[in-house]
Amino acid sequence: MASHFDLTDLQLMVNIGDASSLTRGAEKSHLSLPAASNRVKNLEEHFGTRLFNRNSQGVTLTPSGEAFLRHARKVLRQIEHLRGDIHEYSRGIKGQIRMVANTTAMNEFMPNVLSRYLASHPEVTVDLRERLSYMVAKAVADGTADIGIVAGSPAAANLQYLPYRRDRLVLVTPQTHPLASREEVSFNETLGYEYVGLSEWSAIHAFLIQAADNLGYPFRFRVEVGSFDAVCRMIEAGVGVGVVPERAARRYTQTMRIQIVGLTDPWAERKLHVCVRDLQALPAFARDLVDMLREDVPISEREQSDG
Repeated sequence: MASHFDLTDLQLMVNIGDASSLTRGAEKSHLSLPAASNRVKNLEEHFGTRLFNRNSQGVTLTPSGEAFLRHARKVLRQIEHLRGDIHEYSRGIKGQIRMVANTTAMNEFMPNVLSRYLASHPEVTVDLRERLSYMVAKAVADGTADIGIVAGSPAAANLQYLPYRRDRLVLVTPQTHPLASREEVSFNETLGYEYVGLSEWSAIHAFLIQAADNLGYPFRFRVEVGSFDAVCRMIEAGVGVGVVPERAARRYTQTMRIQIVGLTDPWAERKLHVCVRDLQALPAFARDLVDMLREDVPISEREQSDG
């Protein structure tokens, strides 16, 4: 029976749990499959309980395994914080930031900020993923992400919400579309028309489907593409209409024959927040990214967000 376990065991368990696969977890931990399997077996013998259920599809966590993972993530996160704080004033800062953000932040704000951040922090890596806002808040709250950007302030325990930017969703139509002459419309009025949208991997895709479902409308996209640029090009060609962030839409009106129509639905006007569990508990290099995000906001918009 194993008499102890180490950080390699903790990271292995997290990697297996994240991948739902012993093989992929072992690979990510740079261990052979037999070595990884033996470590898991020793842990299970040590605690006297199964941590995973094995099946033909991979592995799933038992309740004991889920509890182990929660604590393992906390320990590994604290070690990452320790590393960041110890090396705060050194030139060789190393670490990883796990970040989740909604569609608007991913497409409109993060590229510019991350380009500058990574240039000034060459030994920090950022794992950035797109999620719906409520999923962003959950990921930060349960410790699977360090920093999030959300629309509004979704209910989640023990989160700090820092004002960030304002975000407005608008309808985009071809210039000859029946709705193009309207100053604003409700989302409900648009649902009888063909829609162009981002692919299902995007958070805004699921958001719009849920908004239509709340109205009792069985909504689907006629065409799905991979970027706001492609959405607007399809709209310009007369394929359908779409809902995109106003910032992106106004950029594309400079070169495309499209029309912006306001949406009257309350959810179209959103305040974005940066969310963290505890700003001061983040490693120094992660706090640097939060500072850079907030400094990137124009003064006029910053005042609106703080209001």
